[in-house]
Amino acid sequence: MQSMKTISLVLGSGGARGYAHVGVIRALEEKGYEIKGIAGCSMGALIGGFYAAGKLDEFTEWVSTLSYLDVLKLVDLSLLSNGAIRGDKVFTLLGEMLDNVKIEDLKIPYTAVATDLTNQKEVWFNTGILEQAIRASCSIPSVVRPVIMGKRVLVDGGVLNPLPIAASIAVHAEHIIAVDLSAEVPMPAGHPAETEAVKMSHEQEKEGWFAQARNKALSFLDREPVEAQADLDANLSKLGIMYQMFDTMQASLTQYKIAGYRPDLLIRIPNDSVSIFEFYRAESQIKLGYDIGLRAIEAFEKGESNTYGQL
Repeated sequence: MQSMKTISLVLGSGGARGYAHVGVIRALEEKGYEIKGIAGCSMGALIGGFYAAGKLDEFTEWVSTLSYLDVLKLVDLSLLSNGAIRGDKVFTLLGEMLDNVKIEDLKIPYTAVATDLTNQKEVWFNTGILEQAIRASCSIPSVVRPVIMGKRVLVDGGVLNPLPIAASIAVHAEHIIAVDLSAEVPMPAGHPAETEAVKMSHEQEKEGWFAQARNKALSFLDREPVEAQADLDANLSKLGIMYQMFDTMQASLTQYKIAGYRPDLLIRIPNDSVSIFEFYRAESQIKLGYDIGLRAIEAFEKGESNTYGQL
């Protein structure tokens, strides 16, 4: 029997790219690693939370069935008022899966990182209701509505710490392994560039997402169609630009965090593997995470670095 190697796992922020975390976890388990603790930010907090709660398989089965229209139906749009997404439906669903479990009752130590805008500092959730911690960690400024807790306004942990390595140091494990979703690395050879037909299909899906969003929002309005259309298009554009700005900021911050707290292994996921609204591409992103994870782990065990795994 293969002996278990213990690790503290750090899962970074990165929207739909975060599905790769599921694949990395599968690769780690397959290679005989025991995860003794998890720290995560945004999508990393979500995936890590479901793993720590023993519900990752249930979550993965659900997201693997989502189409782009399914994703649209789960999004609460406030695009005509402030260009933001409420997210109540999806977090209600996630909360039902997690069944009000508390962080202190999880099978392993867990930390979700959010940002307190009121006091301009990081907040580490390692007690309390897991779903609330995940929601606070995932509230992307200007895209998803913030979470209000008392006098604190909580938003995505990626504002200050998109890869919370420091939050993992207290876990008693042989190694710290971190997963960066913002790496400037190419797609691996095992995942060839998509054909033009497939690319066009994804573009049509995204156009369909925006068209459906536009029609849904306009249907609730008692305003002049031309005026309403202009407001909506402006807010949709603003939503995309704000997310791109946030994503760029996170990529830069990640490099500073890695320099300050170097993990034993940094697994690097391509930053262009999927885009913001592609939460319906779970299966392909999970496979990407698994394949990259295996490559990185195998090199790590030889004491080597490669494109996708840095020592």
